Amino acid sequence: MDVAVFVVCAVIVLTGAFGVILSRNPVHAALMLVMTLFGIAVLFIAQDAQFLAAVQVIVYAGAIVVLFLFVIMLLGVDRSENLLSEPIKLQRPVALLAVGAVLALLVAAIFSGSTSATGAEGVGGANAGGAGNTADLARSLFTDYVFAFEVTSVLLVIAVIGAVVLARRPERPRDGDEVDETSSPS
Repeated sequence: MDVAVFVVCAVIVLTGAFGVILSRNPVHAALMLVMTLFGIAVLFIAQDAQFLAAVQVIVYAGAIVVLFLFVIMLLGVDRSENLLSEPIKLQRPVALLAVGAVLALLVAAIFSGSTSATGAEGVGGANAGGAGNTADLARSLFTDYVFAFEVTSVLLVIAVIGAVVLARRPERPRDGDEVDETSSPS
């Protein structure tokens, strides 16, 4: 059964990933990203990582993709761009070199014969306390790391406010309104 779940989720994840890359419509690409993230969440559940699965669905598939869709709608990226003009010189050759290097490392890791990516023995195992990894993580997060957690939440709120302020467009004068000719057009 584990192999069947893995194969089905792998097909879902790869289909969604290729859909993100190959989709011409940015909204469709964001929806394919949701499909990929849900497939990964099921793989986390298969590995008994329920907290990571919940975070995957709530934070990534929920909040981040909604933010992507909001930005897509706000910026109106439905117009086509000229792909032949290259604003940053040598960007494509450097990207191809980076992809080649990553693929070479991946092939070397696959054929190296080690049991894991690092070659070390796995340290994962059953939780001795029996409370589960989510309870232990919550206890650690809200006792030892509560200050860092709160600072991170404040920084995220500041980032959202900054993004909204930067994305605001100046109001356009409506028909019949007087235009202030002393201000420069933006």
